[in-house]
Amino acid sequence: MATVHSTAILGKNVQLDEDVVIGPYCVIGDNVSIGAGTILYAHVVIANGVRIGRGNHLYSNCAIGCCPQVLGLTPNAVLGGLVIGDRNMIRENVTIHPSKHEGAATLIGSDILFMVGSHVGHDCVVGDKVVLSNYVQVAGHVQIGMGAWFAGMAGAHQFVTVGRWSFIAGLAGITHDVPPFVIASGHYPQKVRGVNKRGLLRAGLNGEQQAQIYEAYRKLYRRGSTLLANARELAEQDGLDENVRDMIGSIVNTHRHRFGRYRESLRTE
Repeated sequence: MATVHSTAILGKNVQLDEDVVIGPYCVIGDNVSIGAGTILYAHVVIANGVRIGRGNHLYSNCAIGCCPQVLGLTPNAVLGGLVIGDRNMIRENVTIHPSKHEGAATLIGSDILFMVGSHVGHDCVVGDKVVLSNYVQVAGHVQIGMGAWFAGMAGAHQFVTVGRWSFIAGLAGITHDVPPFVIASGHYPQKVRGVNKRGLLRAGLNGEQQAQIYEAYRKLYRRGSTLLANARELAEQDGLDENVRDMIGSIVNTHRHRFGRYRESLRTE
């Protein structure tokens, strides 16, 4: 049975699974569903239509599913949804916005750590096991792959793709896509600095897989010629590991758009 504090306010058609805890002064909008074992500690706001999975922890002053910060979008606008997975840790003052398009959704995976003050904009897709450190700011339409790690106060431009198990250094401004398994830092543009060794370990890759990624990195970033030419040359080799092919595919896709943001080429608005 769910536990709801006497000061909490719940809207219409709210579905609370067993062992859900709604703390003091929380406000839950209409048509919200919250999975078993999820805890809202105090002063948490969940807007209309948000779907939250099992075992999540939401700390004080989170604002989840409120109207996106888009000029010309009124509070009465018809919005899309926000779907949050399981076992996420959402710390104080985190904001996550729904899609601004009716029928679409911002998608948040599972086992993610959102540290204090981090923000995820509308229409983003955030994979499992991602870490967003304090005050990381992620603009709309960004896609973040599994296990990617953003250090403190980094920012991601709208429509960028951040590859799985990559590492974004603190204060970085990510304006171009980032391939999987690499370290990126700086801004306008950011630069790839090396292989994310810790990410490879967190991903559970064996020694042979790690060695192939390191060798691919040398061929992509330490040769002459352009990055795209190096990627195309490497793609012609036989027996490439699937992780190396992911790196190559990311680089090729990035170059499909003049600003280095592949998802921009998919825009329909």
